[in-house]
Amino acid sequence: MILYIVLGVILFLLILFLIFYNRFVKLNNRVKEAFSTMDVYLKKRWDLVLNLVETVKGYTKHEQDTLEEIVRLRSGSYDDLKTEEKLNQNHKLSKEIHNFMILAESYPELKANESYQSLMKELTKIEDDIENARKYYNATVRMYNDQVEMFPSNILAAIFGYKCKEMFEADEKERENVKVKL
Repeated sequence: MILYIVLGVILFLLILFLIFYNRFVKLNNRVKEAFSTMDVYLKKRWDLVLNLVETVKGYTKHEQDTLEEIVRLRSGSYDDLKTEEKLNQNHKLSKEIHNFMILAESYPELKANESYQSLMKELTKIEDDIENARKYYNATVRMYNDQVEMFPSNILAAIFGYKCKEMFEADEKERENVKVKL
């Protein structure tokens, strides 16, 4: 009788172990998928920014600091960056794009340029896509982090080396309203 109880408890713990382990795998894969979705849009923006800088350069000869910082951040291969480096570089790039947009507002002839307008429409669409992808990514990271931190799954997380993942957050500059002067 005691043998059946012990076997029942062991079987219950084994089933519980498998459920939690599979949940970690599932959530980890969702986080990877969510990042991959967002990564596509971040890469599009990464490539588009250089075209925007080149378009603006002709109009803004004396505003080289902002443009050079964007080019510096944008230099190198995006594909060679690790996930955390991609998040950090895009965080910095977002800050510089904000400065870039403010700078462009000072040049009416630039704003009237067809090529610039087209690139800005594309950038706006990509920024919207990034925002939506960021929401999905952060939701999946939250579910994953909950699983990593909550009892009893946190015990298995420690055993298998699952650690909390970082959210993709907006910085202070991105939280400010952009002031557009007409």
